[in-house]
Amino acid sequence: MAKQVRSTSSSTKAKKKPARRDAGRPRGQPVVDAVLVHTLEELATTGLASLRVDRVAKAAGVNKTSVYRRFPTRDALVIAALGRVHDDLSAQLVDTGSLRGDLRAMTRSIADFLDSDVGRAVARAVFAGPIAKDVADAARAQLAARAAPAVQALIARAVARGEWRVGVDPTVVLAALVGGLLHRALLEQQALDDALVESLIDVVVTGVVPR
Repeated sequence: MAKQVRSTSSSTKAKKKPARRDAGRPRGQPVVDAVLVHTLEELATTGLASLRVDRVAKAAGVNKTSVYRRFPTRDALVIAALGRVHDDLSAQLVDTGSLRGDLRAMTRSIADFLDSDVGRAVARAVFAGPIAKDVADAARAQLAARAAPAVQALIARAVARGEWRVGVDPTVVLAALVGGLLHRALLEQQALDDALVESLIDVVVTGVVPR
Protein backbone atom coordinates (compact mmCIF):
# COMPACT_ATOMS: atom_id res chain seq x y z
CA MET A 1 0.00 0.00 0.00
CA ALA A 2 2.82 2.41 0.89
CA LYS A 3 4.44 1.79 -2.46
CA GLN A 4 1.16 2.59 -4.22
CA VAL A 5 0.85 5.93 -2.38
CA ARG A 6 4.42 6.87 -3.28
CA SER A 7 3.77 5.95 -6.90
CA THR A 8 0.63 8.09 -7.03
CA SER A 9 2.48 10.99 -5.45
CA SER A 10 5.29 10.70 -7.98
CA SER A 11 2.76 10.57 -10.81
CA THR A 12 1.08 13.75 -9.54
CA LYS A 13 4.39 15.56 -9.39
CA ALA A 14 5.21 14.47 -12.93
CA LYS A 15 1.98 16.00 -14.22
CA LYS A 16 2.71 19.44 -12.79
CA LYS A 17 3.55 22.00 -15.46
CA PRO A 18 6.89 23.76 -15.17
CA ALA A 19 6.71 27.34 -13.96
CA ARG A 20 6.75 29.89 -16.78
CA ARG A 21 9.92 31.90 -17.04
CA ASP A 22 7.92 35.13 -17.21
CA ALA A 23 5.58 34.25 -14.32
CA GLY A 24 4.68 37.30 -12.28
CA ARG A 25 5.54 39.72 -15.07
CA PRO A 26 2.96 42.19 -16.37
CA ARG A 27 0.82 41.14 -19.33
CA GLY A 28 -1.36 42.89 -21.87
CA GLN A 29 -1.71 46.66 -21.77
CA PRO A 30 0.58 47.09 -18.74
CA VAL A 31 3.35 45.46 -20.79
CA VAL A 32 2.79 47.88 -23.66
CA ASP A 33 2.73 50.86 -21.29
CA ALA A 34 5.95 49.81 -19.58
CA VAL A 35 7.73 49.12 -22.86
CA LEU A 36 6.76 52.48 -24.37
CA VAL A 37 7.77 54.40 -21.25
CA HIS A 38 11.18 52.73 -21.20
CA THR A 39 11.57 53.22 -24.94
CA LEU A 40 11.29 56.96 -24.44
CA GLU A 41 13.74 56.79 -21.54
CA GLU A 42 16.19 54.77 -23.64
CA LEU A 43 15.76 57.29 -26.45
CA ALA A 44 16.56 60.10 -24.05
CA THR A 45 19.64 58.30 -22.72
CA THR A 46 21.21 56.87 -25.87
CA GLY A 47 19.52 58.55 -28.84
CA LEU A 48 17.85 56.75 -31.73
CA ALA A 49 20.99 55.31 -33.33
CA SER A 50 22.08 53.49 -30.15
CA LEU A 51 18.65 52.45 -28.88
CA ARG A 52 18.57 48.71 -28.14
CA VAL A 53 15.42 46.65 -27.75
CA ASP A 54 17.04 44.26 -25.28
CA ARG A 55 17.77 47.12 -22.87
CA VAL A 56 14.20 48.38 -23.21
CA ALA A 57 12.86 44.89 -22.51
CA LYS A 58 15.08 44.46 -19.45
CA ALA A 59 14.05 47.83 -18.03
CA ALA A 60 10.36 47.00 -18.61
CA GLY A 61 10.75 43.59 -16.94
CA VAL A 62 9.75 41.51 -19.98
CA ASN A 63 11.45 39.20 -22.46
CA LYS A 64 12.77 40.71 -25.68
CA THR A 65 10.47 38.34 -27.59
CA SER A 66 7.49 39.94 -25.83
CA VAL A 67 8.53 43.31 -27.24
CA TYR A 68 9.01 41.96 -30.77
CA ARG A 69 5.60 40.24 -30.69
CA ARG A 70 4.01 43.66 -30.32
CA PHE A 71 6.53 45.76 -32.24
CA PRO A 72 8.26 43.72 -34.97
CA THR A 73 11.06 46.24 -35.58
CA ARG A 74 12.95 48.82 -33.55
CA ASP A 75 11.51 51.61 -35.69
CA ALA A 76 7.97 50.31 -35.05
CA LEU A 77 8.70 50.46 -31.33
CA VAL A 78 9.99 54.03 -31.51
CA ILE A 79 7.07 55.13 -33.67
CA ALA A 80 4.60 53.68 -31.15
CA ALA A 81 6.37 55.50 -28.32
CA LEU A 82 6.18 58.78 -30.24
CA GLY A 83 2.49 58.12 -30.83
CA ARG A 84 1.98 57.93 -27.07
CA VAL A 85 3.61 61.37 -26.75
CA HIS A 86 1.29 62.80 -29.39
CA ASP A 87 -1.75 61.38 -27.58
CA ASP A 88 -0.66 62.93 -24.30
CA LEU A 89 -0.08 66.36 -25.87
CA SER A 90 -3.33 66.30 -27.84
CA ALA A 91 -5.27 65.53 -24.66
CA GLN A 92 -4.05 68.81 -23.20
CA LEU A 93 -5.70 71.02 -25.86
CA VAL A 94 -8.43 72.51 -23.69
CA ASP A 95 -11.14 75.14 -24.17
CA THR A 96 -10.14 78.13 -22.03
CA GLY A 97 -12.72 80.51 -23.53
CA SER A 98 -10.29 82.56 -25.65
CA LEU A 99 -7.85 82.01 -28.49
CA ARG A 100 -4.97 83.40 -26.45
CA GLY A 101 -5.79 81.09 -23.55
CA ASP A 102 -6.15 78.05 -25.81
CA LEU A 103 -2.83 78.77 -27.55
CA ARG A 104 -1.13 79.41 -24.22
CA ALA A 105 -2.29 76.05 -22.83
CA MET A 106 -1.21 74.22 -25.98
CA THR A 107 2.16 75.96 -26.29
CA ARG A 108 2.94 75.60 -22.60
CA SER A 109 2.26 71.84 -22.70
CA ILE A 110 4.58 71.43 -25.70
CA ALA A 111 7.22 73.63 -24.03
CA ASP A 112 7.07 71.56 -20.83
CA PHE A 113 7.59 68.39 -22.84
CA LEU A 114 10.50 69.83 -24.84
CA ASP A 115 12.08 71.07 -21.62
CA SER A 116 12.30 67.50 -20.34
CA ASP A 117 15.18 65.13 -21.14
CA VAL A 118 12.85 62.77 -22.96
CA GLY A 119 11.27 65.63 -24.91
CA ARG A 120 14.61 66.92 -26.14
CA ALA A 121 15.63 63.40 -27.13
CA VAL A 122 12.39 62.83 -29.02
CA ALA A 123 12.82 66.14 -30.83
CA ARG A 124 16.38 65.22 -31.82
CA ALA A 125 15.21 61.81 -33.05
CA VAL A 126 12.38 63.27 -35.12
CA PHE A 127 14.57 65.94 -36.66
CA ALA A 128 17.73 63.86 -37.00
CA GLY A 129 19.50 62.91 -40.21
CA PRO A 130 18.78 60.09 -42.68
CA ILE A 131 19.05 57.33 -40.06
CA ALA A 132 15.79 58.57 -38.54
CA LYS A 133 13.93 59.42 -41.75
CA ASP A 134 11.35 56.62 -41.50
CA VAL A 135 10.73 57.39 -37.86
CA ALA A 136 10.50 61.12 -38.54
CA ASP A 137 8.05 60.62 -41.40
CA ALA A 138 5.84 58.37 -39.28
CA ALA A 139 5.99 60.77 -36.33
CA ARG A 140 4.88 63.69 -38.50
CA ALA A 141 2.04 61.60 -39.96
CA GLN A 142 0.93 60.60 -36.46
CA LEU A 143 1.01 64.19 -35.29
CA ALA A 144 -1.15 65.29 -38.21
CA ALA A 145 -3.66 62.48 -37.67
CA ARG A 146 -3.91 62.57 -33.88
CA ALA A 147 -3.61 66.27 -33.15
CA ALA A 148 -5.72 67.48 -36.08
CA PRO A 149 -9.18 67.05 -34.48
CA ALA A 150 -8.23 68.98 -31.33
CA VAL A 151 -6.51 71.74 -33.31
CA GLN A 152 -9.48 72.01 -35.68
CA ALA A 153 -11.80 72.37 -32.69
CA LEU A 154 -9.54 75.09 -31.25
CA ILE A 155 -9.68 77.03 -34.51
CA ALA A 156 -13.45 76.54 -34.93
CA ARG A 157 -13.99 78.05 -31.47
CA ALA A 158 -11.74 80.99 -32.34
CA VAL A 159 -13.56 81.61 -35.64
CA ALA A 160 -16.92 81.54 -33.86
CA ARG A 161 -15.65 84.11 -31.34
CA GLY A 162 -14.35 86.34 -34.14
CA GLU A 163 -10.72 85.79 -33.09
CA TRP A 164 -9.45 83.92 -36.17
CA ARG A 165 -9.48 85.22 -39.72
CA VAL A 166 -11.03 82.74 -42.13
CA GLY A 167 -8.46 81.50 -44.63
CA VAL A 168 -5.44 81.52 -42.32
CA ASP A 169 -3.60 78.20 -42.68
CA PRO A 170 -3.45 76.55 -39.22
CA THR A 171 -0.42 74.45 -40.19
CA VAL A 172 1.62 77.64 -40.67
CA VAL A 173 0.50 78.91 -37.27
CA LEU A 174 1.42 75.66 -35.54
CA ALA A 175 4.76 75.54 -37.36
CA ALA A 176 5.54 79.04 -36.11
CA LEU A 177 4.75 78.14 -32.50
CA VAL A 178 6.48 74.76 -32.44
CA GLY A 179 9.36 76.02 -34.56
CA GLY A 180 10.02 78.85 -32.12
CA LEU A 181 10.09 76.40 -29.23
CA LEU A 182 12.39 73.98 -31.04
CA HIS A 183 14.78 76.77 -32.02
CA ARG A 184 15.09 77.86 -28.39
CA ALA A 185 15.35 74.30 -27.03
CA LEU A 186 17.65 72.63 -29.58
CA LEU A 187 19.71 75.42 -31.13
CA GLU A 188 19.91 77.97 -28.32
CA GLN A 189 19.67 75.25 -25.64
CA GLN A 190 17.78 77.62 -23.36
CA ALA A 191 14.79 77.05 -21.10
CA LEU A 192 11.34 77.51 -22.61
CA ASP A 193 10.06 80.10 -20.15
CA ASP A 194 6.70 81.86 -20.00
CA ALA A 195 8.14 85.02 -21.56
CA LEU A 196 9.01 83.10 -24.74
CA VAL A 197 5.58 81.44 -24.81
CA GLU A 198 3.81 84.81 -24.49
CA SER A 199 6.00 86.38 -27.18
CA LEU A 200 5.23 83.58 -29.63
CA ILE A 201 1.52 83.82 -28.91
CA ASP A 202 1.58 87.61 -29.37
CA VAL A 203 3.01 87.17 -32.86
CA VAL A 204 0.50 84.47 -33.78
CA VAL A 205 -2.59 86.20 -32.39
CA THR A 206 -1.64 89.46 -34.12
CA GLY A 207 -1.29 87.58 -37.39
CA VAL A 208 -4.54 85.63 -37.32
CA VAL A 209 -7.09 88.18 -36.03
CA PRO A 210 -9.61 89.52 -38.55
CA ARG A 211 -8.51 92.74 -40.23
